[in-house]
Amino acid sequence: MSRAFVFPGQGAQTIGMGRALADAYPAAKAVFDEVDSALGENLSTLIWEGDIAELTLTQNAQPALMATSIAALRALETEGLGLDQASFVAGHSLGEYSALCAAGSLTLSDTARLLRIRGRAMQEAVPVGIGAMAVLLGLDFDAAIAVAAEAAQGEVCQAANDNDPAQVVVSGHKAAVERAVDIAKARGAKRAMILPVSAPFHCALMQPAAHVMAEALAATPILAPKVPIVVNVRAEAVTEPDRILDLLIAQVTGSVRWRESVQFMDRAGVTEYWELGAGKALSGMIRRIAPEASTRAIGTPDDIAAAKA
Repeated sequence: MSRAFVFPGQGAQTIGMGRALADAYPAAKAVFDEVDSALGENLSTLIWEGDIAELTLTQNAQPALMATSIAALRALETEGLGLDQASFVAGHSLGEYSALCAAGSLTLSDTARLLRIRGRAMQEAVPVGIGAMAVLLGLDFDAAIAVAAEAAQGEVCQAANDNDPAQVVVSGHKAAVERAVDIAKARGAKRAMILPVSAPFHCALMQPAAHVMAEALAATPILAPKVPIVVNVRAEAVTEPDRILDLLIAQVTGSVRWRESVQFMDRAGVTEYWELGAGKALSGMIRRIAPEASTRAIGTPDDIAAAKA
């Protein structure tokens, strides 16, 4: 049986996530302590006791979700279920940073700092109200690309997230994304709706954020991962630090090729996917991409007990 560890992206955040892990496992608590120290603030207090609107701010959600994922990994390691049992790691958008931290390419403190920078840069790249994202359900990636191209009309509109065979997210200028919703419905989408996000991620409008991340990443040591990482923008396994750096920069404006990433791991023999951290969104996508595979979400001590059984 071949296993992959996968790490969720933005949208999975909830108040209280990771707290039971921190209470039950000193190694998990140490993750939140180190992230607080790296950021110079009590992010853990916001995660466990704060306001969901504040936690959902991109600059907070990104390091918070990463911390919760790595806390889950550290708790698993305490029980002898660590990275040595994984053939690949992969993450959805910001989850790619969690995956790199898990695999030892980035230190925990550096990952927290990079995600704070990334979150702020992505938020500041486009003034509020200029951009939007929409989810198209019931259209495949090629159909969504065609919808985005027709909707653009001189503005930016791109297929941003290829999540699973029938869920694609488009991103770009607000008016263009609104046109894409209407076109998608006319072309038979089951549903098409604007998402409640604060910026148009993974499209050309994020280029200012890509420049910021290029500078931040160039100043950060990146090591070869202990386990190959299947990267978003290429949907293939990568181990070379220089290539990881380039692809993290490209990821800011590029598509998250999650469907193809899971297909890559499926072809490589992965039969079991463990989703570490908050929520179960990736598990649902994976079951639609690779129906024969098993999935397991690990975000609580009970989840870890079930994994041990």
